[in-house]
Amino acid sequence: MQTEAYMNLFLGLAFAPLLGGIINRIKAAFAGRTGQPLLQQYYDMYKNIRKGAVYSRTTSWLFRAGPIVGLASVLIALALVPVNGSTAPLAFTGDLILFAYALGLMRFFTVLAALDTGSSFEGMGASREVFFSALAEPALLLGLATVARRAGTLSLSELLAATSVTSPELVLVLAALGIVFLCENARIPFDDPNTHLELTMIHEVMVLDHSGPDFAFIQYGAALKVWVLGSVIVGLILPVAGGKFLLLNSAALLGCMFMLAVIVGIIESTMARLRLLRVPQLLVAAGALSLFAFILSMR
Repeated sequence: MQTEAYMNLFLGLAFAPLLGGIINRIKAAFAGRTGQPLLQQYYDMYKNIRKGAVYSRTTSWLFRAGPIVGLASVLIALALVPVNGSTAPLAFTGDLILFAYALGLMRFFTVLAALDTGSSFEGMGASREVFFSALAEPALLLGLATVARRAGTLSLSELLAATSVTSPELVLVLAALGIVFLCENARIPFDDPNTHLELTMIHEVMVLDHSGPDFAFIQYGAALKVWVLGSVIVGLILPVAGGKFLLLNSAALLGCMFMLAVIVGIIESTMARLRLLRVPQLLVAAGALSLFAFILSMR
């Protein structure tokens, strides 16, 4: 039971950076290129860990705290998400609220660290990040509230164990969470993680001044955030097999997470980044889907 409770934590810590490698390889295949090695993100983090960090004299402790608090926050969120049919290490009644606030705290300190540099360029990225989050978070919270209402619990472990996609409202929630997943992880069509065009950068521009171990923490935290939100979506889709099927559950989770990375790679290969004025419309649509699902769940 102890191993079962910590399985998603182990899998996330080990395989989260691999999802980025899968996404990049899919995009490279669509473009007719060989692409980066699957383990490129591991190499990049190892390289940055070995470097020294450079700090501007205009920054304060907030700039140094941003990557550390961000990584700690997403680790808390990861410890709240179980493998299908199990109980998460930090599970308790109401942990659904802590899950949402942990992700919000991660963004909050990333934005503070960007603003602490005093750069108008990073301030522009921070303002766009906050603007997008103000529209994405209601869709996430309403979607989770819909699932919680159907399951009759505010615990993620109990919620995911009692829920499967068998009703129209849960299909709507999955659609909304899919949109939020792309927005929260700065993926196309909301943001381009590989862009070098200054006026279109959002998340990447906020971390331009970080270097060395700090930047490695940011890279790892971003990879873990993809895993955390993805595992919630996968947990709503996979049928519950029970605790005695630990290896089967773990293999199914890995397979679905890799498939989710493939889907993200296909989306990024077949779509362009939306114009900034179009992004709010898509996020409002996600919120409307979650709201409609919540109304349906009240029947």
